[in-house]
Amino acid sequence: MSRIGNKCIEIPDKIKISIDGNEIKVEGPKGTLSHTMSARVDAKLEDGQLSFSRKSNTPKDKAFHGLTRSLVNNMVLGTSQGFKKTLIINGVGFKAAVKGKVLELSLGYSHPVNYPIPEDVQVKVEDNLKVTVEGIDKQRVGAVAADIRAYYPPEPYKGKGVRYDDEVIRRKEGKTAQGK
Repeated sequence: MSRIGNKCIEIPDKIKISIDGNEIKVEGPKGTLSHTMSARVDAKLEDGQLSFSRKSNTPKDKAFHGLTRSLVNNMVLGTSQGFKKTLIINGVGFKAAVKGKVLELSLGYSHPVNYPIPEDVQVKVEDNLKVTVEGIDKQRVGAVAADIRAYYPPEPYKGKGVRYDDEVIRRKEGKTAQGK
């Protein structure tokens, strides 16, 4: 039984939802998102609540039931509040700057790393070390943050690299000199 799929989504007043067959469209103050649902799942909007039901109890239908509910809930949250990921840059001489539609990262390489910023995501840099990725699509925000982090993941010995704000890096002990 899908416990997630059975929960109803409370629709805030400022959000408009339209269901056209398998296409569900969510409009809010921050923007518009749409999703094509599986034919195995039905959506019903009643009294400010959106509920989902599945056609049968096969494992695939149960999986799509919970997945669809989670994706639509993320769409409602994104169009009303938005999503945000923060990255911290650690290292001597490491810094970031937004230049037009490009995020320029200096990560200790012989050249700056240029990351083109997608249209549906906003990137801000504070103090040259704190990069904030914001947008209405949770998957897109997470993917952009992961792409930026992948240029120089944090290493466990000195802690240099790009890490998430809430990420904890387990530090390792370095080599010790053996005296004879």
